[in-house]
Amino acid sequence: MSWIGRSLPRLEDPSLLKGQGRYVADLARGAAAVKFVRSPLAAGAILGIEKPDDGLVFTADDLVGVKAIRPLLHRPDYVPVSQPVLAKDRVVFCGQAVAVVVADDQGLAEDLAEQVFVDIEPEDAVVDFAQALGEGARAVHPEAPGNVLVEGNIRTPGVDAAFAAAAEVVALELRSGRQTAMPLEARGGVARFDPLAGRVTLYASVQMPHMLRTGIADVLGFPESDLRVVAPDVGGGFGQKMSLFPEYVVLVWLARHLQRDVAWLEDRRENFLAAAHSRDQVFKVRGAFAADGTLLAIDADLKSNVGAFSCYPVTCGVEPLMGLAELPGPYRFSEYAARSRGVTTNTCMMAPYRGVARPMLTLTMERMMDVAARRLGIDPVEIRRRNLIETFPHRSPTGLVYDEGSYGETMELAVKALDLPTFRRRQAEARAAGRYLGAGFSVFSERTGYGTPAYAARGMDIVPGYELVNLAMDPSGFVEARIGASPHGQGLKTSLAQLIADELGVPPTKVRIIAGDTDATPYGWGTFASRSMVIAGGACKIAAGKVAERLKSVAAAMMHVEPETIRLADDLAYAEASNQTLPIGEVARAAYHQSHRFPQAGPGLQEQALYDPAGTFSNACHACIVEVDVETGGVKIERFVVAEDAGILINPMIVDGQIHGGVAQGIANALFEELVYDETGNLLTASLADYLPPTIAEMPSIEIEHLVTYSEATITRAKGVGEGGTIGAPAAVINAIVDALSPFGIDLFEIPATPQRIRDLIRNAERTSHG
Repeated sequence: MSWIGRSLPRLEDPSLLKGQGRYVADLARGAAAVKFVRSPLAAGAILGIEKPDDGLVFTADDLVGVKAIRPLLHRPDYVPVSQPVLAKDRVVFCGQAVAVVVADDQGLAEDLAEQVFVDIEPEDAVVDFAQALGEGARAVHPEAPGNVLVEGNIRTPGVDAAFAAAAEVVALELRSGRQTAMPLEARGGVARFDPLAGRVTLYASVQMPHMLRTGIADVLGFPESDLRVVAPDVGGGFGQKMSLFPEYVVLVWLARHLQRDVAWLEDRRENFLAAAHSRDQVFKVRGAFAADGTLLAIDADLKSNVGAFSCYPVTCGVEPLMGLAELPGPYRFSEYAARSRGVTTNTCMMAPYRGVARPMLTLTMERMMDVAARRLGIDPVEIRRRNLIETFPHRSPTGLVYDEGSYGETMELAVKALDLPTFRRRQAEARAAGRYLGAGFSVFSERTGYGTPAYAARGMDIVPGYELVNLAMDPSGFVEARIGASPHGQGLKTSLAQLIADELGVPPTKVRIIAGDTDATPYGWGTFASRSMVIAGGACKIAAGKVAERLKSVAAAMMHVEPETIRLADDLAYAEASNQTLPIGEVARAAYHQSHRFPQAGPGLQEQALYDPAGTFSNACHACIVEVDVETGGVKIERFVVAEDAGILINPMIVDGQIHGGVAQGIANALFEELVYDETGNLLTASLADYLPPTIAEMPSIEIEHLVTYSEATITRAKGVGEGGTIGAPAAVINAIVDALSPFGIDLFEIPATPQRIRDLIRNAERTSHG
C-alpha cells in the first residue's frame, strides 16, 4: 500500500505536544540580553545620541566597516535603496533601530535602553500614496526623487480596440489595508560565539537559514564558513521571517565584537513596529466586456506601498511585479495593459506575507466579475463559466503558461456544495423578515513551486528557486534526507517522509528529515511561496529513486536475479520472479559491508539530487454565506466552502490544515486586521488591543472538497497549497457581503470590511435613498 495519500499523524508533533519543542527563547539561557533603541519618529535628521555613562550601548558609529543591506534587481525601472543596520544620519520610519544595548538580563537591558536619548529634528512624514506621488512630494530617499522604487509596464497591441468594441466597461478602485503576519512567535535570535573556532552560531526564528547566512556574511565582511545559522522550531513565519533584518546583522556583530553569547527576543510591539508589513495596495482597474459577458481586456494601474526599504533578497518588487504578472488570474482574455509601481513611504518595510499580491488581485478580478454580471444582467456564476480557462496549456497575456487545472470544475463543485438554489429561497425569506444573508464566490489560480526561471525573469541579483537534497540509507536500513528547504510548522517532514518511503519501500518512521541547519544541509532556499512539497519534494523523489535503484541492484545480486524484477515494499526487497525476499536492512548492510560483491552499485547508498522546475498552478473556488447585521455592521460567516485542486495530496490531513490556516488569515484580511498610521507616521495599532486578529469564535467551520488534476509540470504530481486559503477568502467574503446588502445598492471595494465601514456605507445609502 502506498504511503502517499494517507493522513498520517505528523512526525513532528510528539515533541511539540509534550512541551519539548526548542524555540529561540528556549536557547537564550546564559546569553546576555540585547535590546534595540528605536526611533519614535517616522522621518527626521539625527542630531545626536546621548548614552548613559555606564552600560554597553552601541550606535552606527561603533559599527565600523559594516555595510548597509542593499537588495538588487537588475532592471532599469528599479531604484536600489541602502538600509543601514542602525540609523546613522536620519530615520525614515517609526520603529527604525538607532542604537542597541547589551545587559545581563532582559530587565536590565530595557532599563538601559530607556536611558538612551536620541535627538531627532523631525521632518514631514510621507505616509500614503497621495503624499508620496503628489506634485512636489518630499523624497523619502534622495536617490528616489519620485518615491517610486520599482515600476513595471505591459501593454498588448489590441487593448484600445478591445475597449472601443466593449458593450460595457467596468471601472473599479480597490484598496487593501496594511497587515502584518503576526506569527505566534515573534522574531528573535541567539548568537553564540565559539572562542576556539572563532565562529558564531546564530539560532534564529527564520525561514531561509542559508540566505540569512549569506546576507549577514556579506554585510559584515567575513567568510560564510565563519557563521552557522540554525532555525530550530519556528512558531510561524508566513513570509515575514524570510527576509534579512538588520537586527540579525547587529546580533552577530555583537557576538563577534564582545566575544560572548547574546540574545534578542522581540516583543509584540516591536513586531508590529519593525517587522515587515504587507498589503497596503490601491488598484484602479477597467474591464472591457462584450454583451454576453465575455471579458475582452483589462487596463490596470496598480500601486503598492512598499514602505521605507526594500526587503532582502526578493526586494520591494515582489508585490508590484507579481501583481502585474498575475492579475489575469484564472480568466482567459488576450488584451492587457498594466502599470504597477512600488511606492516608498516613511512606514515599515514591506515583505512577502502569505499570498503576497494575490489576495488583492483576486479581490480585484472577483469584484470585477460580480459588478459586470450585475450590469449585464448575468448570474455571477454564469459570467465566470463564460470566462474561466478551459484548455491547457494556457498562456496568459503576460506570458505565464498555466499547466493542467480545473477552474470550472472547482467552481461547479463549490456551487453544488453551497446548494445555491436552496440558499436563494432562504435568502428571500430572511430579507422579508429583516435579515440580510449573502453568498459570494472567489475563483483563483495559485502559482506554486516555481524555480529559478521565474525569479530570473524578475531580474533578481540573487536568484532563488532550485533545491538540493542529500539522501542516504544507512547500514541499518534507516534513511536520512538533508534538505535545503526549512519547514516551520507545515508538516513538511512528515509529507517528505511519506514520499521517500514510497520510493524506498520503508515505513515513514524510518525516514528522518534534517533541515534548518547550514552546517548540516546543502545550500537551499528555505520555505516560502508554496514551494517546498513541489521542489524539495521533487528533489527527494529523484534522490530516493536513485538510492532505490542501487538498493535493487544489490538485492538482485544477493538473490541472483535481475534488478528489474526487484520490488521494494513493506520494508522488504521482493524478487517477484523467484518469490524470494530479503529485509531492506539486510540489503543496506550488505551495500556497505560487502560492497566488493556489488561493483555495479558502488559502496554505500547515498545520492544527491537537484530539482528546479518552471512551476505549476494550483486552483480553487471559495464560496461562503454570510449574515450582515445592518444595525451594527457586524458580519457573521455562516458557511465557508473550499473546492481546491492541488494535484496529488501526499498527506490530506496536512493539506486540510494548510487550507484551514490560510482561510483564517484570509478572513482576517477581509474583516478584521489593519495596521493604521496617523498623518505623522506614528503607528496607531501597535498592540493587540488595537490590531484585531480573529479568534476561534469568529471562524466558521470550513468545508473542503478536493479535486485532483495530474500535471507533468511537477515530478511528484503534487502542487503547492500553502497560500491558497489566504488568496481566495477575502474576495469570497466581500462578494457575499455585497450580495447580502444588495437591497441597499451598496458596493464594497475596501478591505478590511470593518463594522464601521459597513455602517458608513449603509448610512450613505439610506441618505441617498431618502433624497
